[in-house]
Amino acid sequence: MELTQAHRDALQDILLWRRDVRHFLPDPVPQEVLERLRKAMDFAPSVGNARPWRVLHVKSPDLRAAVIHNFETANAQAAAAYNDDQRAAYNRLKLAGLREAPVHLAIFTETDPDAGHGLGRQTMPEMLSYSTVAAIHTLWLAARAENLGIGWVSILDPQAVAHSLHAPDNWDLTAYLCLGKAASDDDTPLLHRNAWQTNAETIWQDV
Repeated sequence: MELTQAHRDALQDILLWRRDVRHFLPDPVPQEVLERLRKAMDFAPSVGNARPWRVLHVKSPDLRAAVIHNFETANAQAAAAYNDDQRAAYNRLKLAGLREAPVHLAIFTETDPDAGHGLGRQTMPEMLSYSTVAAIHTLWLAARAENLGIGWVSILDPQAVAHSLHAPDNWDLTAYLCLGKAASDDDTPLLHRNAWQTNAETIWQDV
């Protein structure tokens, strides 16, 4: 298939408008949309075709409450690491949409999958986690194409999340995602707007 400028333009729009969303509307996400997003992850690249990502759709209010408590504890600890002025700036940031987002997804990496027969990960076992991240990014772009946003919540104790969700011992938490309709669209990242950190160009050198 020969892709056209229209394809490139559409991809550029999706990349430009992909945001790490923290402000969600509570509108439910239809099951057929979630199914399309699940299928989109099937197209993600993975080392040795091991496909090590494991997705838990967290629906239980009690489990969600446990994750929110986990976040609030970790967030307070993170804030304490900054000096007074930067701590105040940190505390003004909204760093998760856990209470508002209609969909919570815990995405794990299975650390010893039979699939793939070890191909490509003998010298770099971390390729399993990288493969899961590639699947997450595929999901993220597919969600944006559905006019949905994703927020990646990294301020968590991953072992505690895994314990709360009764994950198998050979599953490592790679991401906890909030998914839903963004409360507003903006082509400027939140951390830019709040003067926390702007983008630096990708370093690309010939050697």
